[in-house]
Amino acid sequence: MAMLLNCLVLVVGFVLLVKGADFFVDGSSGVARRLRVPGVVIGLTVVAMGTSLPEASVSITAGLTGNNGLSLGNVIGSNIFNLMVVACFCALVMSFVPDKELMVRDFPVCIGASALLVFFMWDDTLQRWEGVVMLGLMAAYIALTVVQALASRTPESEEEPVSLLRCIAFILLGMAAIIWGGDLVVDSASSIAAALGLSQTLIGLTIVAVGTSLPELATSIVAARKGESGLALGNAVGSCIFNILFILGASSALTPIESARGVLVDGIIMTVLTAALFIWCRIKGRMTKPMGAAGLLAYVAYTAYLIVNA
Repeated sequence: MAMLLNCLVLVVGFVLLVKGADFFVDGSSGVARRLRVPGVVIGLTVVAMGTSLPEASVSITAGLTGNNGLSLGNVIGSNIFNLMVVACFCALVMSFVPDKELMVRDFPVCIGASALLVFFMWDDTLQRWEGVVMLGLMAAYIALTVVQALASRTPESEEEPVSLLRCIAFILLGMAAIIWGGDLVVDSASSIAAALGLSQTLIGLTIVAVGTSLPELATSIVAARKGESGLALGNAVGSCIFNILFILGASSALTPIESARGVLVDGIIMTVLTAALFIWCRIKGRMTKPMGAAGLLAYVAYTAYLIVNA
C-alpha cells in the first residue's frame, strides 16, 4: 500500500513539474521580451536560479543538519544530469545552435567552476573560506551577465508586450509548482528506492540528484519545444554554475563539507564531461541529435559505474 501511495505521489510530482515549467518558461520569455534582453540571459539567471531551488533547498538544509556529504553528492550528480541529460535531451528534441555568448562566456565559466571545485575538494574538505570565495565568484558572474545583458538589449518589438504583472505571476506560480513537484518526486522516489534496498550513497548521487534536476529537465524541454533553445541550454549551464558557486559556496560557508575520495572522482568525471560537451559544441557549431544520444549514453554509463561501485 505504501509503495502504491509513493508511486501516485511520484506521478503528481511529475505533473506539477511539467505544468510549472510551462508557466515558468512563458513568464520568463515574456520578461525577456519586455526588458529587450536575449532569452539566453533569462535562462542563465532567473530560470537557472529558479529551477535550482530544489538543489539549494536540499543542499543547504543538509549543511545545516550536518549531512554535508548529501549536499556535495547532490550538486555533482545534478550537474552531470543537467549536462548529459537535460542539455542532450533537448538536442534530441530539436537540434539547435548554441548562443554565441553562452559558448564564449558561460560554458568556460562552468568548466572553470567545476575545475575549481575539484581543486578545493583535493584535501577532502571544502573549507569555509573556499565557500566564501565561491560566493564571491558567483556575485561577480551575475554582475558581469547583467552588465553585458544591458549592453545587448534589442530594439523594441512591434509585437504587443505581455503584461509584466502577468509574467511575474506566471514565474511565481511556475516556480511554486516546480519546487513542490520536485519535493514530491524526491521524497517519493527516495522512499521507493529505500524500500527496494538501495544504499543511501546511491540514492544521494542518483535519485536525489535526478529528482532535484527534474525542474531543469522539464523547463528546458518545454523551452526547446517552443523554440527557446537559448533559454533551454542557458538554463542547464546556468544551473550548473549556480549549483557549484552558490549552493556549495553557501553550504560550505555555513559549515565545512567533508568529501570522500569517491566523490572527488565524481567531481573529476563532471569536469571532464563538461569540457567534452563544450569542445564538441565548438567543433560541430551546434547541438545535434547524435550529440544528444551520446550524452544520454554517457549518463547511462556513469549511472552503471555508480551502481557497480556503490
